[in-house]
Amino acid sequence: MTKFFTEEASDQTVNARMGDTVPARLKTVMEALVRHMHEFVKEVELTQEEWDIGIDFLTKTGQICSGERQEFILLSDVLGVSMLVDAINNRRPTGATENTVFGPFHVANAPIREMGTCISLDGKGDTCLYEGRVIDLHGTPIEGACVDVWSDNAEGFYDVQQPDLQPKWNNRGRFITGSDGVYRFVGIKPVSYPIPDDGPVGQMLGHLGRHPNRPAHMHFMVTAPGHKTIVTHTFVGDDVYLGDDAVFGVKQTLVAPFEHINGETMWRSPFDFVMVAQAE
Repeated sequence: MTKFFTEEASDQTVNARMGDTVPARLKTVMEALVRHMHEFVKEVELTQEEWDIGIDFLTKTGQICSGERQEFILLSDVLGVSMLVDAINNRRPTGATENTVFGPFHVANAPIREMGTCISLDGKGDTCLYEGRVIDLHGTPIEGACVDVWSDNAEGFYDVQQPDLQPKWNNRGRFITGSDGVYRFVGIKPVSYPIPDDGPVGQMLGHLGRHPNRPAHMHFMVTAPGHKTIVTHTFVGDDVYLGDDAVFGVKQTLVAPFEHINGETMWRSPFDFVMVAQAE
């Protein structure tokens, strides 16, 4: 192989420069990255103007990032890469609850609340009872599981987005299961909302004819000793964006029932979480 760069052997020439002491995994990842990048450029015959636009896009994406905003994660989300990485790293047996994207709005150490407590502190939105069990693949209840939950408010904003307008810990809480594995809390029926679209990623979506909206969902993170963590959402089944989630987070098994109770003044959403033991 020639040591000089040619169009035909571009990726081989670049990869051949890698040192002999490079860790095996880094070598595998970087060789594949270079190979696929070069194949992409060749396939579309990228023009210099298009490459300049791409560099400008990436530059602006980095410039808008801050401690509160990560535009590169947003880019990964809308391109489906976040969901693909999550799927590869969370393959589970049939019957186990599926993962989906974590999202940017989780806050660690939410208050541990008494079972059945209402987590909606601003009094807005349609009241909804969430309940179900945390069980293993064999149907055995899991005691001591922590069900960490969070959602937007009735206006489509999380409390961390509106610290001056919403009570702290609004629509958040943690619940610890007893011997029956049951969890129960009252929140609101969530609403759909747009991801931040005022930056480069939002502009890209506009050029691609895509909307920025996510279907209504409740976030759950379920942890239990000896079991693999579940990070997931449950989705409102009649949401208009259910089949068109901007970040591709919807899975069929995560579409939960939402039914009226109490003379149609309250909603109920039952959903069981099926955990996988670390050894399985």
